[in-house]
Amino acid sequence: MTIFELLQENYLVLLAAMAKTLELTFLSLVFASVLGLIFGLFNVSKSRVLHVIAYVYINVIRGVPLIVLGFFTYFGVPLATGIKLDGLVAGVIALSLNAGAYMAEIVRAGIQSVDKGQMEAARSLGLSYGKAMRKIVLPQAIRTMIPSIINQFIITLKDTSILSVIGLPELVKQGQIIISRTFESFNTWAIVAVMYLIVITILSVIAKKVERRISYAK
Repeated sequence: MTIFELLQENYLVLLAAMAKTLELTFLSLVFASVLGLIFGLFNVSKSRVLHVIAYVYINVIRGVPLIVLGFFTYFGVPLATGIKLDGLVAGVIALSLNAGAYMAEIVRAGIQSVDKGQMEAARSLGLSYGKAMRKIVLPQAIRTMIPSIINQFIITLKDTSILSVIGLPELVKQGQIIISRTFESFNTWAIVAVMYLIVITILSVIAKKVERRISYAK
């Protein structure tokens, strides 16, 4: 079977798998952004307790391989709690926890990139710390964080392939299913690689354009 015949026979299944991969990536990044914002703010907080909580979360999660998080959420949590998790839910939890730790560092770096005088000026005008952070610091920090967030989206997109081990029907898992049926390993992985390459290239181009616009704005 040629690569074109294989593609013609399986393109609908592969496109559906890519859609599932993008859905998993998008959902994970949404929750990771929330986690990243919370723990990023904890990390720059003057409260030692909050700083320690952020430090523990970031270093523990970054120190645990994603595949272990996947196994833990899909197999470990149901055994411990009796609550069975759907593959998509388990995958989103694992990816969100993983990406959230890196997003927290992006948020921290973004906040620290804003001149400290901005916060001091806002506080001198009578704004509370929370309001100054929300109205003055974060809007400026987000502009510098956008390219890194897009890069994290790309990393998370590639990380979804690891979750094929828990049976999640994303692109890599679907590739394995096709290979088990057709025995066309080389051609199948070539198609999967090209599909990833196309999507990641588009995202990389977007990231570079956004970065250039931010640089011009500055």
